[in-house]
Amino acid sequence: MTGSEERAEAAAPTFGKPLSSSPTAIPGLYVWDLPVHGDNRGWFKENWQRQKMVAAGLEDFGPVQNNVSFNDAVGTTRGFHAEPWDKWVSVATGRIFGAWVDLREGPTFGASFACEIDPSLAVFVPRGVGNAFQTLEPGTAYSYLVNDHWSPDAVYTFLNLADETVAMDWPIPLDEAELSEKDREHPRMAQVTPVPPRRILVLGAGGQLGSALRAAWRGAAHVEFATRTDIDLAGADLAATRNWSDYGVIVNAAAFTAVDGAETEEGRAQAWAANAAGVRQLAGIAAAHGITLVHISTDYVFDGTLERPYVETDPVAPLGVYGQSKAAGDLAVSLVPRHYVLRTSWVIGDGKNFVRTMASLAERGIDPSVVDDQIGRLTHADDIARGILHLLARRAPYGTYNLTGGGAPMSWAGVARAVFTATGHDPGRVRPVTTAEYFAGSATPIARRPANSVLSLAKIEETGFAPLSSDDVIARALGS
Repeated sequence: MTGSEERAEAAAPTFGKPLSSSPTAIPGLYVWDLPVHGDNRGWFKENWQRQKMVAAGLEDFGPVQNNVSFNDAVGTTRGFHAEPWDKWVSVATGRIFGAWVDLREGPTFGASFACEIDPSLAVFVPRGVGNAFQTLEPGTAYSYLVNDHWSPDAVYTFLNLADETVAMDWPIPLDEAELSEKDREHPRMAQVTPVPPRRILVLGAGGQLGSALRAAWRGAAHVEFATRTDIDLAGADLAATRNWSDYGVIVNAAAFTAVDGAETEEGRAQAWAANAAGVRQLAGIAAAHGITLVHISTDYVFDGTLERPYVETDPVAPLGVYGQSKAAGDLAVSLVPRHYVLRTSWVIGDGKNFVRTMASLAERGIDPSVVDDQIGRLTHADDIARGILHLLARRAPYGTYNLTGGGAPMSWAGVARAVFTATGHDPGRVRPVTTAEYFAGSATPIARRPANSVLSLAKIEETGFAPLSSDDVIARALGS
């Protein structure tokens, strides 16, 4: 066998392996087997095939740039470099010893993994994991896809290839390898600042849900809260307000929620600006930067005529401007690859709310007239916050979820009676009335309400989330 034949045999990838992946000691870092097809002419592979790889379990990480590093000599060594993007690492020709160190903030900081890679293997490297390699054959072409463009303003983290705590077992000793001066001078582990997670931005942080999210993420330095004063969805040019590449999640808890006010000329414009046009901006930003967009929706996107709980796939049919503008925003968010649209109903939270109002009336001896022909489930803002954190932590499939309180549906009058009972008062003091009776004689426009606001919870419960019962929602609202 000639020398060229020996090199060709050594460089030949393994044929016949199916597309599959294997986890490693570093969370999120996977080794992928790539099908390689060969004949007398050589071989062919699909180095990155979005549809097949997503179907096989790899999240579509949205690559925007393809880089190739050609390495002429055996022993060329590069790394450890951790950039603020994900990588899909492979080789086109030759063979490498790949090495990775977790440089992310958290319990796995310092975990390492290594393996040899030929053209039949690829490695998905998540953001914040230090990446290095050493060539094992001459003429090795090292390729990597990334999901953000290189920027001089980005934060890059480096680790010395010879770090004693990692103690990587390089096939070719580093004192015999080809290294750049920069790679020789990178800091040891003790001097490395762990890579923080991508930031989370909560919009509408001044509202009931915003307050609940502040409590749920208390002490999380990477979570940023913005009120309407900070970012106004109805008027801001959002693309210019942040370096969006730094963000991994946006929670949109901001909205124009004046249901009756939206029926006025001024309110209509404000509702469409905040609930539709502003959300469309958010959706474009999220899609462009690979951000997960969590968007809070409402039962008002439905007309309430069904005689069963609404499921996520039911067509929307809003009765008023508020519901119409929210439905438009939902549609924009649904086009974002990584999105959660969370439809909720009858939300209460800390501060003044329906439950506390009814308790106050009961205590003061006032017998209220309460609407009895609208049916739904009471939802506590704390439960919505818990559901958001649950979906993000579980990496639940993207899409639309109903997220309300659980238990038996009831009318507003039924909720009022339950509050009277819970506070030791006679529930018979609550006088049920129709919606028409309640709003009779109003001097301002009144939006039509859905009679049935009951949303099916089967989909979110399948992810392992258990909503609070109506009794628990009332008890929490009462502070008991």
